[in-house]
Amino acid sequence: MDETPPEPLVPRSRLSKTPSWITLGFVLGVLFMLSLPHDAPKKPAAPPEPALVRLERPKLTEVEAVFAEWGDRAVWEHDLTEVALWDTEKRSYTIFYEVLRREGQYYFRSIPRLTRPILERGTDPQAPLLVTETEKTRREWIERGRYEPRTEPQETPDGRR
Repeated sequence: MDETPPEPLVPRSRLSKTPSWITLGFVLGVLFMLSLPHDAPKKPAAPPEPALVRLERPKLTEVEAVFAEWGDRAVWEHDLTEVALWDTEKRSYTIFYEVLRREGQYYFRSIPRLTRPILERGTDPQAPLLVTETEKTRREWIERGRYEPRTEPQETPDGRR
């Protein structure tokens, strides 16, 4: 058979040193990359939440307190009346309530708008609460010629008028 003689081995001193330097550089590069600080993977940014418009209504205790102070001029029909509360942010009377009177207690329910005309006679322009009147009372007042009965000055607790 044909046997080819094995090639003689090359002595180590004659082998190229280049592949070992490339391998050493690669290994050092990998070690350097592993030693760098890693940031945590970033989560994709969540879409911004839609802007919410909050309609702030006064607390019920506020309208109760204001009504207790300014509601004495309320015109009642079947134990119901409507009031408009001053909104400090909008600087107008834009908060509306229907008030139910039962056995000396008042119950408040917010409403989107007034259905009765606002009582304009004998009101304080600085009042934080406007009360309404019925169509019947408004008509009676107009039929009387818009006459407003004269009120006598009331005495103060210290005896002055």
